[in-house]
Amino acid sequence: MIAFTFPGQGSQRPGAGAAWRDHPAWHVVEVASAATGRDVAHLLLDADAEELRATDNAQLSTYVASLLVLDAVRRGGLEASHVAGHSLGEYTALTAAGVLAIEDGARLVAERGRAMLDASRARAGTMAAVLGADDDAVEAACEEVRAAGLDAWVANYNAPGQVVVAGSAEGLDAVGTAAKARGAKRTMAVAVSGAFHTPYMAPAQEQLDRALGAARFGNAALPTVANVDGALHHSGTEWAALASRQLCSPVRWAQGLGTLKEAGVTAFVEIGPGTVLSGMAKRTVAGATTAAASTPEEVDQLVAAGLGATG
Repeated sequence: MIAFTFPGQGSQRPGAGAAWRDHPAWHVVEVASAATGRDVAHLLLDADAEELRATDNAQLSTYVASLLVLDAVRRGGLEASHVAGHSLGEYTALTAAGVLAIEDGARLVAERGRAMLDASRARAGTMAAVLGADDDAVEAACEEVRAAGLDAWVANYNAPGQVVVAGSAEGLDAVGTAAKARGAKRTMAVAVSGAFHTPYMAPAQEQLDRALGAARFGNAALPTVANVDGALHHSGTEWAALASRQLCSPVRWAQGLGTLKEAGVTAFVEIGPGTVLSGMAKRTVAGATTAAASTPEEVDQLVAAGLGATG
């Protein structure tokens, strides 16, 4: 069986929509622009790296860029048995599973990006990847730092030996030292403007909750993995609550990949810009087959290979 996975913030890149401008999938851009009142075509065609680095622009552009690829993949007759998305990508997965219509998904992503940007401006924070240490060691390092009065939490459980932490700059400096004392090889700064998936995002969660209350959540047509617990969920009611919790909860991506493996998934196809999730799948699921597509040519290659057909 095959899972489609969808990337999150950080995968955006200038000109991501250029190859899609004359493709039938471009209608997705028009739908998202009408739903949000944003010029999504500008984000995908003309915005430079600096403009796309802003959280609100990064999230909306990545969501729509991934949906362009998904539309084309499905036009080619390819489908998955399961779906999952990393952080922002969870909204793309929910759209792919039929939990959210494109209009509702685009409005929620736009509001989520604004809310997270506002929260980041109100309380400065940052993120860093800790490499080479197990989950328990990184958790213990964060606990030690918080006991000393600084802010640091695990934000993403991405893959074995790759955990992302978030909090204050001082807190993450201290986590780096504490994690190395517990076996970590190194830490790397993540180029983001806030401490995402931590209590720093509480104001954003409150702001997003209002938009979630106005959105329509259907039941999932495909089993979909939730970031907050790494488990499969189906009910639209469940998903409305999970989406609210996601902003302040760590992304349990590695656990979700394990869930997909247990469900029988052996191949992971990354739909949208970048190949980060493919690397995580290789590191987490022994023997996994991976593929990625972000352009019409890459979609054609998937169709020709037959990768993506349920079975």
